Amino acid sequence: MNILKNRDVLLAFAIVLLIGGVAARFPAFVRPGNLVNVFNDTSPLILLAIGQMIVILTKCIDLSVAANLALCGMAAALLNGMGVPLPLILIAVVLMGGALGAVNGLLVWKLGIPAIVVTLGTMTIYRGTIFLMTGGAWVNAHQMSAAFKALPRTVLLGLPVMSWIALAVIALFFVILTRTPLGRSFYAVGGNPHAAVYTGIDVGRTQCIAFVISGALAGLTGYLWVARYAVAYVDVAAGFELQVVAACVIGGIAIAGGAGSVIGAVLGALFLGVINNALPVIGISPFWQMAISGSAIVIAVALNATQNRPKGRIILKEVEPA
Repeated sequence: MNILKNRDVLLAFAIVLLIGGVAARFPAFVRPGNLVNVFNDTSPLILLAIGQMIVILTKCIDLSVAANLALCGMAAALLNGMGVPLPLILIAVVLMGGALGAVNGLLVWKLGIPAIVVTLGTMTIYRGTIFLMTGGAWVNAHQMSAAFKALPRTVLLGLPVMSWIALAVIALFFVILTRTPLGRSFYAVGGNPHAAVYTGIDVGRTQCIAFVISGALAGLTGYLWVARYAVAYVDVAAGFELQVVAACVIGGIAIAGGAGSVIGAVLGALFLGVINNALPVIGISPFWQMAISGSAIVIAVALNATQNRPKGRIILKEVEPA
């Protein structure tokens, strides 16, 4: 059946099986309240995975998303300490994240530096900037206002605001990627950049826009992360970029660019979210999470390569015996 060949359907089925397997050992895991918590815990990963997916679609990669998150989160905490109103803080972190993403995009576009090199460098720069801003000091819960901490935790219609923000971003970028010229240009640039040029698409500019979107989502996630956990410091979300890339790859986004979907990125994030929440429940050390994420990347890339490998032309045929 064609439906069984659909990557998203198979991944959704795998998530259901995974939840069922955990529930067999720990039935409380499938209670509605706990499943809501799992989705809410996964919301930051979903937001970053959507931004990363758009960058990967254009044949690039953004390894600085977690450092961008940490820097914008620290900026949000410091602004809150200065008495800046929350709406202005939200606008500031989104603009700041987008600007940090634009730095990556411009270096890739104007200087032609490979994205992996650029974002490895800016990842370190952004972390270092946090240290320069604070001298290594933490911003703790007692230094944050109640309103600042309350927003992502406020429950509306059974879901925390952070989950509603994730759902809104999913819907927004699903429409952008499937119904707008900008969304089609992301796929065109990643699928065949040379053909994209002939259709009037500026490849470098499109890649830069992708980095800006990824950075803006990282900035928004920075506030949500810091406000929810009520702490900001240099190493917030350290290593989280691996989880983000893993979510994209598991969700079927082709590292070579040009293929992938918002639904796939979300399902990849949920797959990892269920694993990360289930490991402590079934008695497996959380230190295995990084190993599992790394293994998932390797396996998913191998599967993608096998499925997408073009068939070679037969130029020599075996001579049939007379």
